[in-house]
Amino acid sequence: MSHVTEKYFDAAVQAIAESVSFDSSMKPAEGNYPFGKETADCLAHFLKIAEDMGFETHNYDNYVGEVVFGEGEEIAVLAHLDVVPAGSGWKYPPFGAVINDDVSDGGMARTKMWGRGTMDDKGPAVATLFSLKALKDSGFSPKRKIKLIVGCNEESGWACLDHYNKVAKMPDEGFSPDADFPVIYAEKGIYHFESVFPIENAPFTSFSAGERVNMVCDGAQAVLTEEGAEKFAAYQGSYDGVRLEYDEKTGILKAFGKSAHGSTPEKGANALGGLLQFFASFNKDIKKAFDVLFADSASLKTMQDETGYLTMSPDLAKFENGALVITTDIRFPATHKKREIEEKLEAAGVTYREISYQAPLYNDPNGKLISTLMQVYNRVTGRNEKPVAIGGGTYARALKCGCGFGPEFENEEATIHQANEYILLDRIRLMLEIYYEALKALTN
Repeated sequence: MSHVTEKYFDAAVQAIAESVSFDSSMKPAEGNYPFGKETADCLAHFLKIAEDMGFETHNYDNYVGEVVFGEGEEIAVLAHLDVVPAGSGWKYPPFGAVINDDVSDGGMARTKMWGRGTMDDKGPAVATLFSLKALKDSGFSPKRKIKLIVGCNEESGWACLDHYNKVAKMPDEGFSPDADFPVIYAEKGIYHFESVFPIENAPFTSFSAGERVNMVCDGAQAVLTEEGAEKFAAYQGSYDGVRLEYDEKTGILKAFGKSAHGSTPEKGANALGGLLQFFASFNKDIKKAFDVLFADSASLKTMQDETGYLTMSPDLAKFENGALVITTDIRFPATHKKREIEEKLEAAGVTYREISYQAPLYNDPNGKLISTLMQVYNRVTGRNEKPVAIGGGTYARALKCGCGFGPEFENEEATIHQANEYILLDRIRLMLEIYYEALKALTN
Protein backbone atom coordinates (compact mmCIF):
# COMPACT_ATOMS: atom_id res chain seq x y z
CA MET A 1 0.00 0.00 0.00
CA SER A 2 1.29 3.43 -0.90
CA HIS A 3 2.53 5.65 1.90
CA VAL A 4 0.23 8.31 0.43
CA THR A 5 -2.99 6.42 1.24
CA GLU A 6 -1.80 4.24 4.13
CA LYS A 7 -2.47 6.85 6.79
CA TYR A 8 -6.16 6.98 5.80
CA PHE A 9 -6.79 3.26 6.18
CA ASP A 10 -7.92 3.16 9.83
CA ALA A 11 -10.22 6.15 9.41
CA ALA A 12 -11.72 4.63 6.24
CA VAL A 13 -12.43 1.35 8.03
CA GLN A 14 -14.12 3.22 10.88
CA ALA A 15 -16.21 5.29 8.46
CA ILE A 16 -17.33 2.18 6.56
CA ALA A 17 -18.34 0.51 9.82
CA GLU A 18 -20.37 3.57 10.82
CA SER A 19 -22.07 3.68 7.42
CA VAL A 20 -22.92 -0.03 7.55
CA SER A 21 -24.67 0.51 10.91
CA PHE A 22 -27.52 2.30 9.09
CA ASP A 23 -30.23 0.01 7.68
CA SER A 24 -30.54 1.95 4.44
CA SER A 25 -32.76 -0.55 2.68
CA MET A 26 -35.74 1.12 1.04
CA LYS A 27 -38.54 2.14 3.41
CA PRO A 28 -41.82 3.97 2.75
CA ALA A 29 -41.43 7.68 2.15
CA GLU A 30 -42.11 9.90 5.16
CA GLY A 31 -42.02 13.67 5.11
CA ASN A 32 -38.73 14.84 3.61
CA TYR A 33 -37.33 11.33 3.51
CA PRO A 34 -38.19 9.77 0.12
CA PHE A 35 -36.62 6.40 1.00
CA GLY A 36 -37.07 6.46 4.78
CA LYS A 37 -35.34 8.36 7.56
CA GLU A 38 -32.53 5.90 8.17
CA THR A 39 -31.38 6.11 4.55
CA ALA A 40 -31.40 9.91 4.82
CA ASP A 41 -29.38 9.63 8.04
CA CYS A 42 -26.84 7.45 6.24
CA LEU A 43 -26.49 10.09 3.52
CA ALA A 44 -26.11 12.86 6.11
CA HIS A 45 -23.40 10.84 7.84
CA PHE A 46 -21.45 10.43 4.60
CA LEU A 47 -21.71 14.10 3.69
CA LYS A 48 -20.67 15.17 7.21
CA ILE A 49 -17.45 13.17 6.85
CA ALA A 50 -16.80 14.89 3.53
CA GLU A 51 -17.56 18.34 5.00
CA ASP A 52 -15.15 17.70 7.87
CA MET A 53 -12.51 16.89 5.23
CA GLY A 54 -13.04 20.35 3.74
CA PHE A 55 -14.97 19.35 0.63
CA GLU A 56 -17.90 21.15 -0.95
CA THR A 57 -21.01 19.00 -0.51
CA HIS A 58 -24.62 19.01 -1.62
CA ASN A 59 -27.63 17.10 -0.31
CA TYR A 60 -30.32 17.07 -2.98
CA ASP A 61 -33.48 16.58 -0.91
CA ASN A 62 -32.29 13.28 0.62
CA TYR A 63 -32.47 11.60 -2.76
CA VAL A 64 -28.78 11.86 -3.56
CA GLY A 65 -25.64 13.58 -2.30
CA GLU A 66 -22.55 15.02 -3.91
CA VAL A 67 -18.94 15.72 -2.94
CA VAL A 68 -17.05 18.14 -5.21
CA PHE A 69 -13.29 18.54 -5.68
CA GLY A 70 -11.48 20.62 -8.31
CA GLU A 71 -12.46 22.77 -11.26
CA GLY A 72 -12.84 22.31 -15.00
CA GLU A 73 -14.46 19.66 -17.18
CA GLU A 74 -16.51 17.40 -14.95
CA ILE A 75 -15.97 13.73 -14.26
CA ALA A 76 -18.19 11.57 -12.04
CA VAL A 77 -17.75 8.74 -9.59
CA LEU A 78 -21.20 7.24 -9.05
CA ALA A 79 -21.73 5.16 -5.90
CA HIS A 80 -24.71 4.39 -3.68
CA LEU A 81 -25.52 4.16 0.02
CA ASP A 82 -28.78 2.20 -0.10
CA VAL A 83 -28.75 -1.57 0.34
CA VAL A 84 -30.99 -4.53 -0.36
CA PRO A 85 -32.84 -5.98 2.67
CA ALA A 86 -30.64 -7.97 5.02
CA GLY A 87 -32.69 -11.15 4.71
CA SER A 88 -32.05 -14.14 6.98
CA GLY A 89 -29.20 -16.52 7.69
CA TRP A 90 -26.59 -14.12 9.05
CA LYS A 91 -23.92 -15.36 11.46
CA TYR A 92 -23.26 -11.80 12.64
CA PRO A 93 -25.67 -8.85 12.88
CA PRO A 94 -26.16 -7.57 9.31
CA PHE A 95 -25.76 -3.96 10.43
CA GLY A 96 -23.17 -4.65 13.11
CA ALA A 97 -20.01 -4.23 11.01
CA VAL A 98 -18.31 -6.98 13.03
CA ILE A 99 -14.59 -7.28 12.23
CA ASN A 100 -12.79 -10.59 12.80
CA ASP A 101 -10.79 -13.41 11.21
CA ASP A 102 -13.72 -15.85 10.96
CA VAL A 103 -12.77 -18.94 8.92
CA SER A 104 -15.87 -21.04 9.63
CA ASP A 105 -16.52 -21.19 5.89
CA GLY A 106 -13.19 -22.92 5.35
CA GLY A 107 -11.60 -19.81 3.90
CA MET A 108 -8.30 -18.17 4.67
CA ALA A 109 -7.73 -16.36 7.97
CA ARG A 110 -8.06 -12.89 6.46
CA THR A 111 -9.63 -10.07 8.43
CA LYS A 112 -13.14 -9.24 7.29
CA MET A 113 -15.85 -6.72 8.09
CA TRP A 114 -19.29 -8.33 7.98
CA GLY A 115 -22.43 -6.41 7.11
CA ARG A 116 -24.98 -5.46 4.50
CA GLY A 117 -23.43 -2.90 2.19
CA THR A 118 -19.79 -3.57 3.03
CA MET A 119 -19.13 -4.44 -0.63
CA ASP A 120 -22.33 -3.12 -2.22
CA ASP A 121 -21.70 -0.24 -2.08
CA LYS A 122 -20.79 1.57 1.11
CA GLY A 123 -17.26 0.21 1.31
CA PRO A 124 -16.31 1.44 -2.19
CA ALA A 125 -18.15 4.76 -1.71
CA VAL A 126 -16.25 5.53 1.49
CA ALA A 127 -12.94 4.31 0.02
CA THR A 128 -13.41 6.70 -2.90
CA LEU A 129 -14.09 9.57 -0.51
CA PHE A 130 -10.88 8.88 1.42
CA SER A 131 -8.97 8.60 -1.87
CA LEU A 132 -10.16 12.12 -2.65
CA LYS A 133 -9.00 13.21 0.80
CA ALA A 134 -5.56 11.71 0.15
CA LEU A 135 -5.33 13.56 -3.16
CA LYS A 136 -6.41 16.82 -1.54
CA ASP A 137 -3.96 16.50 1.34
CA SER A 138 -1.10 15.67 -1.03
CA GLY A 139 -1.52 19.08 -2.64
CA PHE A 140 -2.80 17.64 -5.91
CA SER A 141 -4.88 20.09 -7.98
CA PRO A 142 -7.13 18.19 -10.39
CA LYS A 143 -7.54 19.71 -13.83
CA ARG A 144 -11.10 18.43 -13.88
CA LYS A 145 -13.97 18.82 -11.42
CA ILE A 146 -14.53 15.50 -9.66
CA LYS A 147 -18.09 14.83 -8.54
CA LEU A 148 -18.49 11.92 -6.13
CA ILE A 149 -22.24 11.31 -6.40
CA VAL A 150 -23.86 8.99 -3.86
CA GLY A 151 -27.40 7.83 -4.55
CA CYS A 152 -29.96 6.42 -2.12
CA ASN A 153 -32.18 4.36 -4.45
CA GLU A 154 -29.85 2.36 -6.70
CA GLU A 155 -31.25 -1.00 -5.58
CA SER A 156 -34.89 -0.08 -6.12
CA GLY A 157 -35.36 1.99 -9.23
CA TRP A 158 -32.83 4.86 -9.55
CA ALA A 159 -35.26 7.58 -8.50
CA CYS A 160 -32.22 9.19 -6.87
CA LEU A 161 -30.48 9.78 -10.20
CA ASP A 162 -33.74 10.84 -11.83
CA HIS A 163 -33.93 13.55 -9.16
CA TYR A 164 -30.27 14.48 -9.59
CA ASN A 165 -30.78 15.05 -13.30
CA LYS A 166 -33.60 17.48 -12.46
CA VAL A 167 -31.67 19.57 -9.95
CA ALA A 168 -28.03 19.26 -11.05
CA LYS A 169 -25.88 18.46 -14.07
CA MET A 170 -24.62 14.92 -14.60
CA PRO A 171 -21.08 14.72 -16.04
CA ASP A 172 -20.67 12.90 -19.34
CA GLU A 173 -17.83 10.63 -18.22
CA GLY A 174 -16.84 8.65 -15.17
CA PHE A 175 -16.94 5.32 -13.40
CA SER A 176 -18.92 3.46 -10.77
CA PRO A 177 -17.12 1.51 -8.02
CA ASP A 178 -20.05 -0.90 -7.86
CA ALA A 179 -19.11 -3.81 -10.11
CA ASP A 180 -16.00 -5.88 -10.74
CA PHE A 181 -12.31 -5.37 -11.36
CA PRO A 182 -10.48 -4.93 -13.63
CA VAL A 183 -12.68 -2.55 -15.73
CA ILE A 184 -16.20 -3.17 -17.07
CA TYR A 185 -16.48 -2.00 -20.66
CA ALA A 186 -19.95 -3.48 -21.26
CA GLU A 187 -23.03 -4.32 -19.21
CA LYS A 188 -25.91 -6.47 -20.34
CA GLY A 189 -29.38 -5.02 -20.79
CA ILE A 190 -31.71 -5.39 -17.81
CA TYR A 191 -35.34 -6.32 -18.35
CA HIS A 192 -37.76 -6.88 -15.47
CA PHE A 193 -41.18 -8.17 -16.40
CA GLU A 194 -44.26 -9.53 -14.68
CA SER A 195 -45.93 -12.61 -16.17
CA VAL A 196 -49.39 -13.93 -15.34
CA PHE A 197 -50.29 -17.63 -15.37
CA PRO A 198 -53.98 -18.45 -14.68
CA ILE A 199 -54.21 -21.59 -12.52
CA GLU A 200 -57.16 -23.97 -12.65
CA ASN A 201 -57.70 -26.16 -9.59
CA ALA A 202 -54.85 -24.47 -7.75
CA PRO A 203 -53.29 -26.85 -5.20
CA PHE A 204 -52.78 -23.99 -2.77
CA THR A 205 -54.87 -21.22 -1.25
CA SER A 206 -52.01 -18.74 -0.98
CA PHE A 207 -48.53 -18.42 -2.48
CA SER A 208 -45.69 -15.98 -1.93
CA ALA A 209 -42.01 -15.85 -2.83
CA GLY A 210 -39.02 -13.53 -2.81
CA GLU A 211 -38.03 -10.11 -1.47
CA ARG A 212 -36.60 -8.15 -4.42
CA VAL A 213 -36.67 -8.61 -8.17
CA ASN A 214 -32.86 -8.42 -8.34
CA MET A 215 -32.24 -10.98 -5.58
CA VAL A 216 -32.39 -14.71 -6.28
CA CYS A 217 -35.40 -15.96 -4.34
CA ASP A 218 -34.20 -17.69 -1.16
CA GLY A 219 -37.62 -18.29 0.38
CA ALA A 220 -41.07 -19.27 -0.90
CA GLN A 221 -44.17 -20.75 0.68
CA ALA A 222 -47.69 -21.93 -0.10
CA VAL A 223 -50.68 -23.00 1.98
CA LEU A 224 -51.64 -26.35 0.48
CA THR A 225 -55.09 -27.65 -0.30
CA GLU A 226 -55.94 -31.24 0.63
CA GLU A 227 -54.89 -32.33 -2.85
CA GLY A 228 -51.60 -30.46 -2.55
CA ALA A 229 -50.84 -32.12 0.78
CA GLU A 230 -51.56 -35.57 -0.63
CA LYS A 231 -49.32 -34.96 -3.62
CA PHE A 232 -46.46 -33.73 -1.46
CA ALA A 233 -46.64 -36.83 0.73
CA ALA A 234 -45.77 -38.89 -2.34
CA TYR A 235 -43.35 -36.40 -3.97
CA GLN A 236 -39.84 -37.69 -4.65
CA GLY A 237 -38.43 -34.82 -6.73
CA SER A 238 -35.57 -32.50 -5.82
CA TYR A 239 -34.31 -29.13 -7.00
CA ASP A 240 -30.64 -28.27 -6.79
CA GLY A 241 -29.83 -26.46 -3.56
CA VAL A 242 -33.48 -26.07 -2.45
CA ARG A 243 -35.02 -27.73 0.60
CA LEU A 244 -38.79 -28.26 0.95
CA GLU A 245 -40.38 -28.46 4.39
CA TYR A 246 -44.07 -29.16 5.12
CA ASP A 247 -45.88 -28.36 8.38
CA GLU A 248 -48.94 -30.57 8.71
CA LYS A 249 -50.43 -28.40 11.46
CA THR A 250 -50.48 -25.20 9.44
CA GLY A 251 -50.64 -26.75 5.98
CA ILE A 252 -47.73 -24.54 4.88
CA LEU A 253 -45.13 -25.86 2.47
CA LYS A 254 -41.93 -23.82 2.59
CA ALA A 255 -38.97 -23.78 0.21
CA PHE A 256 -35.53 -22.68 1.38
CA GLY A 257 -32.86 -21.68 -1.13
CA LYS A 258 -29.84 -19.38 -1.30
CA SER A 259 -29.88 -15.76 -2.35
CA ALA A 260 -27.50 -14.20 -4.88
CA HIS A 261 -27.46 -11.18 -7.14
CA GLY A 262 -30.11 -11.38 -9.84
CA SER A 263 -27.43 -10.98 -12.51
CA THR A 264 -25.72 -14.20 -11.38
CA PRO A 265 -28.55 -16.65 -10.64
CA GLU A 266 -26.15 -19.58 -10.96
CA LYS A 267 -24.55 -18.51 -7.69
CA GLY A 268 -27.80 -18.97 -5.78
CA ALA A 269 -30.46 -21.63 -5.32
CA ASN A 270 -33.91 -20.42 -6.35
CA ALA A 271 -36.53 -21.45 -3.79
CA LEU A 272 -39.34 -20.42 -6.16
CA GLY A 273 -38.05 -22.90 -8.73
CA GLY A 274 -38.05 -25.70 -6.18
CA LEU A 275 -41.61 -24.96 -5.11
CA LEU A 276 -42.93 -24.58 -8.65
CA GLN A 277 -41.25 -27.80 -9.75
CA PHE A 278 -43.27 -29.71 -7.15
CA PHE A 279 -46.59 -28.20 -8.23
CA ALA A 280 -45.67 -28.63 -11.90
CA SER A 281 -45.42 -32.38 -11.34
CA PHE A 282 -49.24 -32.61 -11.29
CA ASN A 283 -50.70 -29.26 -12.43
CA LYS A 284 -50.42 -28.37 -16.14
CA ASP A 285 -50.92 -24.62 -15.65
CA ILE A 286 -48.12 -24.41 -13.12
CA LYS A 287 -46.02 -26.63 -15.38
CA LYS A 288 -46.28 -23.97 -18.09
CA ALA A 289 -44.94 -21.33 -15.71
CA PHE A 290 -42.10 -23.61 -14.60
CA ASP A 291 -41.24 -24.65 -18.15
CA VAL A 292 -41.01 -21.08 -19.46
CA LEU A 293 -39.27 -19.44 -16.52
CA PHE A 294 -37.08 -22.23 -15.20
CA ALA A 295 -36.80 -24.99 -17.83
CA ASP A 296 -36.49 -22.27 -20.53
CA SER A 297 -38.94 -23.80 -22.99
CA ALA A 298 -38.95 -20.46 -24.86
CA SER A 299 -35.16 -20.73 -25.47
CA LEU A 300 -34.44 -17.32 -23.99
CA LYS A 301 -31.12 -18.45 -22.53
CA THR A 302 -29.71 -19.30 -25.94
CA MET A 303 -29.28 -15.57 -26.67
CA GLN A 304 -25.57 -14.68 -26.52
CA ASP A 305 -22.72 -12.50 -27.78
CA GLU A 306 -19.25 -11.48 -26.58
CA THR A 307 -20.79 -10.17 -23.34
CA GLY A 308 -22.18 -13.61 -22.49
CA TYR A 309 -25.46 -15.51 -22.45
CA LEU A 310 -28.86 -14.23 -21.35
CA THR A 311 -29.55 -14.99 -17.68
CA MET A 312 -33.03 -15.31 -16.20
CA SER A 313 -33.95 -15.16 -12.53
CA PRO A 314 -37.67 -15.36 -11.54
CA ASP A 315 -37.46 -13.83 -8.07
CA LEU A 316 -40.91 -12.69 -6.92
CA ALA A 317 -44.28 -14.46 -6.97
CA LYS A 318 -47.77 -14.11 -5.57
CA PHE A 319 -51.17 -15.74 -6.09
CA GLU A 320 -54.04 -13.37 -6.79
CA ASN A 321 -57.32 -13.51 -8.71
CA GLY A 322 -56.74 -17.16 -9.54
CA ALA A 323 -53.37 -16.60 -11.18
CA LEU A 324 -49.69 -16.87 -10.33
CA VAL A 325 -48.00 -13.52 -10.91
CA ILE A 326 -44.24 -13.91 -11.26
CA THR A 327 -41.66 -11.13 -11.63
CA THR A 328 -38.46 -12.04 -13.45
CA ASP A 329 -35.04 -10.42 -13.75
CA ILE A 330 -33.42 -10.89 -17.17
CA ARG A 331 -29.92 -9.74 -18.14
CA PHE A 332 -29.47 -9.94 -21.90
CA PRO A 333 -26.37 -9.64 -24.12
CA ALA A 334 -25.33 -6.07 -24.91
CA THR A 335 -25.71 -6.28 -28.69
CA HIS A 336 -29.24 -7.72 -28.55
CA LYS A 337 -32.63 -6.01 -28.21
CA LYS A 338 -35.38 -6.17 -25.63
CA ARG A 339 -37.87 -6.90 -28.40
CA GLU A 340 -36.20 -10.25 -29.07
CA ILE A 341 -37.11 -11.33 -25.54
CA GLU A 342 -40.69 -10.16 -25.90
CA GLU A 343 -41.10 -12.03 -29.18
CA LYS A 344 -40.01 -15.27 -27.52
CA LEU A 345 -42.42 -14.73 -24.62
CA GLU A 346 -45.26 -14.03 -27.03
CA ALA A 347 -44.44 -17.12 -29.08
CA ALA A 348 -44.66 -19.15 -25.86
CA GLY A 349 -48.12 -17.72 -25.14
CA VAL A 350 -47.06 -15.82 -22.04
CA THR A 351 -49.06 -12.85 -20.80
CA TYR A 352 -46.58 -10.27 -19.53
CA ARG A 353 -45.97 -6.59 -18.86
CA GLU A 354 -42.75 -4.63 -18.55
CA ILE A 355 -41.82 -3.49 -15.05
CA SER A 356 -38.53 -1.77 -15.84
CA TYR A 357 -35.87 -1.69 -18.52
CA GLN A 358 -32.30 -0.47 -18.78
CA ALA A 359 -30.61 -0.49 -22.16
CA PRO A 360 -27.24 -2.24 -22.40
CA LEU A 361 -24.01 -0.32 -21.86
CA TYR A 362 -21.20 -0.72 -24.38
CA ASN A 363 -17.95 1.25 -24.49
CA ASP A 364 -14.93 0.99 -26.73
CA PRO A 365 -12.54 -1.22 -24.72
CA ASN A 366 -9.66 0.69 -26.32
CA GLY A 367 -11.06 4.16 -25.56
CA LYS A 368 -9.32 6.65 -23.27
CA LEU A 369 -11.45 6.05 -20.15
CA ILE A 370 -11.19 2.26 -20.25
CA SER A 371 -7.52 2.18 -21.22
CA THR A 372 -6.52 4.69 -18.52
CA LEU A 373 -8.27 2.73 -15.78
CA MET A 374 -6.82 -0.55 -17.08
CA GLN A 375 -3.31 0.90 -16.96
CA VAL A 376 -3.83 2.05 -13.37
CA TYR A 377 -5.31 -1.26 -12.30
CA ASN A 378 -2.54 -3.36 -13.84
CA ARG A 379 0.17 -1.09 -12.46
CA VAL A 380 -1.18 -1.11 -8.90
CA THR A 381 -1.97 -4.84 -8.78
CA GLY A 382 0.96 -6.07 -10.87
CA ARG A 383 -1.45 -7.96 -13.11
CA ASN A 384 -1.88 -7.97 -16.87
CA GLU A 385 -5.63 -8.14 -17.42
CA LYS A 386 -8.08 -6.87 -20.03
CA PRO A 387 -11.46 -5.16 -19.65
CA VAL A 388 -14.50 -7.41 -19.23
CA ALA A 389 -18.29 -7.43 -19.61
CA ILE A 390 -20.82 -8.25 -16.87
CA GLY A 391 -24.51 -8.97 -16.40
CA GLY A 392 -24.91 -6.55 -13.51
CA GLY A 393 -26.25 -3.06 -13.98
CA THR A 394 -24.42 -0.10 -12.49
CA TYR A 395 -24.80 3.66 -12.35
CA ALA A 396 -22.29 3.78 -15.23
CA ARG A 397 -25.35 3.58 -17.51
CA ALA A 398 -26.29 7.07 -16.35
CA LEU A 399 -23.22 8.46 -18.13
CA LYS A 400 -22.60 8.97 -21.83
CA CYS A 401 -19.22 7.32 -21.34
CA GLY A 402 -19.12 5.30 -18.13
CA CYS A 403 -17.81 2.02 -16.78
CA GLY A 404 -17.82 -0.17 -13.70
CA PHE A 405 -14.54 -0.28 -11.78
CA GLY A 406 -14.35 -2.65 -8.78
CA PRO A 407 -14.68 -3.77 -6.06
CA GLU A 408 -15.09 -7.52 -6.74
CA PHE A 409 -12.54 -9.82 -8.31
CA GLU A 410 -13.43 -12.70 -10.60
CA ASN A 411 -13.34 -16.16 -9.01
CA GLU A 412 -13.57 -14.88 -5.44
CA GLU A 413 -16.41 -15.65 -3.05
CA ALA A 414 -19.30 -13.37 -3.98
CA THR A 415 -21.53 -12.33 -1.07
CA ILE A 416 -23.23 -9.26 -2.53
CA HIS A 417 -27.04 -9.50 -2.02
CA GLN A 418 -26.49 -12.61 0.11
CA ALA A 419 -26.45 -13.33 3.82
CA ASN A 420 -23.02 -12.82 5.39
CA GLU A 421 -21.89 -10.14 2.98
CA TYR A 422 -18.39 -9.04 3.92
CA ILE A 423 -15.41 -7.04 2.74
CA LEU A 424 -11.79 -8.00 3.31
CA LEU A 425 -9.87 -5.26 5.07
CA ASP A 426 -7.14 -5.89 2.51
CA ARG A 427 -9.70 -4.97 -0.15
CA ILE A 428 -10.24 -1.61 1.52
CA ARG A 429 -6.48 -1.01 1.38
CA LEU A 430 -6.41 -1.92 -2.29
CA MET A 431 -9.40 0.26 -3.17
CA LEU A 432 -7.83 3.26 -1.48
CA GLU A 433 -4.74 2.83 -3.62
CA ILE A 434 -6.51 2.06 -6.90
CA TYR A 435 -9.07 4.85 -6.66
CA TYR A 436 -6.40 7.34 -5.58
CA GLU A 437 -4.27 6.53 -8.62
CA ALA A 438 -7.28 6.34 -10.96
CA LEU A 439 -8.66 9.75 -10.02
CA LYS A 440 -5.21 11.23 -10.27
CA ALA A 441 -4.65 9.76 -13.74
CA LEU A 442 -8.07 10.84 -15.02
CA THR A 443 -7.72 14.44 -13.82
CA ASN A 444 -3.99 15.16 -14.17
